[in-house]
Amino acid sequence: MAEAAAQFQKGIDQLALLPDTSQRQRQELEFCIALGAAFRAVKGHSAAETGQSYERARELWKQLGSPSEFLQVPYGLARYYAHQGAIDLALRLDEDLLRLSRQRDDHAGLALGHSSSGLDLMFAGRFTLSRSHLEESLALYDPISARSLVRQVGLDTRATSQTRLAIVLLCLGFPDQALAESDSAIAEARGLAHLPTLADTLVGATRLLLLIGDDATLDEWAEELSAVATEQSYPYWIA
Repeated sequence: MAEAAAQFQKGIDQLALLPDTSQRQRQELEFCIALGAAFRAVKGHSAAETGQSYERARELWKQLGSPSEFLQVPYGLARYYAHQGAIDLALRLDEDLLRLSRQRDDHAGLALGHSSSGLDLMFAGRFTLSRSHLEESLALYDPISARSLVRQVGLDTRATSQTRLAIVLLCLGFPDQALAESDSAIAEARGLAHLPTLADTLVGATRLLLLIGDDATLDEWAEELSAVATEQSYPYWIA
């Protein structure tokens, strides 16, 4: 991943030598998105390099008219700000994504926006509202349109929303429902055979089990998470 990040940065540097056309902006946008994803995997969501990549991507995305095929831009930037502790900024980005998706009647964008809102509201401790957004994301989930989102954001929104919902349900006092939701998320990820999504659901499961105090199952999921993260070369998850 570190080598990939270097290659993406080299591509951006080369593009800077070309005339500032919409085609060049689109190519730079694609490189910035890829660079942000690489930094996120290597250094984490809150790394300065991750934020810088997504900030530049957002600038280019807006110049190009906010095309729907690049929804990972506001989503990725929201994730950066949330992990920086700037929850209000993250929530504003979530609302921007939801508003744009409503205007375009984009169900995939709405599912992503509600999923991101639910996560950020969970970080803010607003569990009831978080639950509402996450359940709305699950209600909007469509397997066909979800394929494009997996390509864009690198994760399946259904499995990740279930993972977040499990934590929220525990915080609201429903441990049995939380465990069932977490197990369902892992099963969903296994069915997709998508290792990044599986790793994400296992991260959520280990956090849930740590809070519940189920050390035996926690060790099992942590061992599998370590294996998946090692296979995918994700030091952030290995740590």
